Amino acid sequence: MEPRYDLSDVLEVASVAGHILLENGAEISRVEDIMARISTYYGVDKGNFFVLSNGIFTTGSAGKVEKAGGQASTYANVEFIPIRPIQLQKVVEVNQLSYDISAGRCTLEEARQRLEQIRTQPAKPMWEQVLGSAFGASGFCAVFGGGFLDCGAAFVVGCLLYVFIFLVSGRYMSRIVGGICNALVATLLCVACYRIGFGNSLANIIIGAIMPLIPGVPFVNGVRDLANADYLAGLTRLTDALLGFFCIAIGVSVGFMVDGALSGGIIALEGIWANPETASLAIQTLAAFVGTTAFAILFGVPRKQYIPSGIVGALGWLLYLVLFRHAGLTPAVATVISTVFIGILSRFFAVREKCPANVFLLCGIFPLVPGAGVFWGTYYLISSHLDLSSSAGFTAAKIAVAIVLGIILAMELPQRIFSGRRRRTH
Repeated sequence: MEPRYDLSDVLEVASVAGHILLENGAEISRVEDIMARISTYYGVDKGNFFVLSNGIFTTGSAGKVEKAGGQASTYANVEFIPIRPIQLQKVVEVNQLSYDISAGRCTLEEARQRLEQIRTQPAKPMWEQVLGSAFGASGFCAVFGGGFLDCGAAFVVGCLLYVFIFLVSGRYMSRIVGGICNALVATLLCVACYRIGFGNSLANIIIGAIMPLIPGVPFVNGVRDLANADYLAGLTRLTDALLGFFCIAIGVSVGFMVDGALSGGIIALEGIWANPETASLAIQTLAAFVGTTAFAILFGVPRKQYIPSGIVGALGWLLYLVLFRHAGLTPAVATVISTVFIGILSRFFAVREKCPANVFLLCGIFPLVPGAGVFWGTYYLISSHLDLSSSAGFTAAKIAVAIVLGIILAMELPQRIFSGRRRRTH
């Protein structure tokens, strides 16, 4: 005889699962799907879940669930989900738990215990995240044209930046002030390295150093939410991403102005320049692999998914370079095609690794993110080159739109292409 569970207990477990998913980087559709799957399996015929980017509304009424001798019962709960650093490993584990529940391998109490274990899991250790920031900064410094010495400077700055985040901004500052201060500290450290001769291209060092600050998670999830017709959540997350870019721009601007006030003028940069030391396809692919794997660490991806995440980012960047350098396509068109390719790879790896595609998409998309455009638009603005600033900003906007289009196209492909009849991990 199947056990009968209390309505409130079932929906409480579903709400806890949704809470963990939402605060750790899951898209809205996944949160709603898993909450519905859990409640349905445990006998709640009618459960309604309204999920926003930072909140969950849960209501339900008894169907198969019996309470108080079979009398009707209802449940209502509202939860606020604060914005925190994500840990994709928790998304992977809750996703797996939902399928264990559907397969009948988990009672309600066992599900509750597993969710509590998942919820209380510690983040990656500080040393691992500091190294992730350092390797991410150096890898993307090379991706965006820096030489080996520039990558060394970006490595040092990336390391010191995350120490600052752990010890200062992450503990004592609000999100907006912390975002500005993080970019400010990164810029000043890069300028200091450049002035002592540690690095040849200040622009490329800064671009690499600020990449760990880029709000890629709200950007990608916002796009996916819009594609799933969750317009309110999608627009909220895209606004959050835009705010993150804005904070970076302010921090970089203040950093240049502080240095200019101390040295008698803003450093004159020569414009976009790629060092031939790192320009070959082999080194670029390796740099993208290192940078993407580093972001997998920062996003709390399970360790066994580090290498697949790096492969997705590296192959996506390699395709972009081939299309741009050898096929003669424009950056926007090459970005659309490469983003579709990254999305497809992410969905194949999702089936292979039995985890959500977002794990690979969030990391793999970063080589295409227009971090250089954000920097050059900001630099030209503070150096009073308004025409160049608007041109760089418009180019960055085109790349962002191209990424949006590519993600939507990749996620609209039927799941049977990737896994036949299986639909468990897309």
